[in-house]
Amino acid sequence: MKRPEPRDEEIILNRNKYIESQTDTKGIITDCNDYFAEISGYTKEELIGKAHNLIRHPDMPRIIFKLLWNRIQNGHNIIAVIKNLAKDGRYYWVFTHFEIIRDINTKEITGYRAYRKYVSKHITAVLTPLYKKLVELEKEGGMEASETYLNAFLKEKGEHITIDNLMEEIYRFY
Repeated sequence: MKRPEPRDEEIILNRNKYIESQTDTKGIITDCNDYFAEISGYTKEELIGKAHNLIRHPDMPRIIFKLLWNRIQNGHNIIAVIKNLAKDGRYYWVFTHFEIIRDINTKEITGYRAYRKYVSKHITAVLTPLYKKLVELEKEGGMEASETYLNAFLKEKGEHITIDNLMEEIYRFY
């Protein structure tokens, strides 16, 4: 499926609804709710069986997804603020909370469930410059350059601040 050309037009989410999806351990969508299909512009049939990065907006730094995947693959939940790309090229921001799905008997990770909701303009205004800088650095020096910058940025915020702490702090003041 061809990726849409991004447009500078935001889709405003309903504050009272959640976008939900479930993936296998490789990030392939195995289920989603109607609101996800509605907002993304894809039908459920177009979404299920596809890689979740189908909706990844090019303004999102790859380092954020690397950190996200590292956390959830190691059995840790994470809250993240993500800019997604709809089928028609518009974008929408979401707070995403991940839940790890485990086999009831073996406790092995079998997939992930994500719940996404509305993000205020205040939060996107705070994160947009950081994400833009990280994307620029990735284009110039790869993911290592953006990771170095992000680590320095977090250290400047406090000795023990991690990406998790930052997202949780932002989420708390949401």
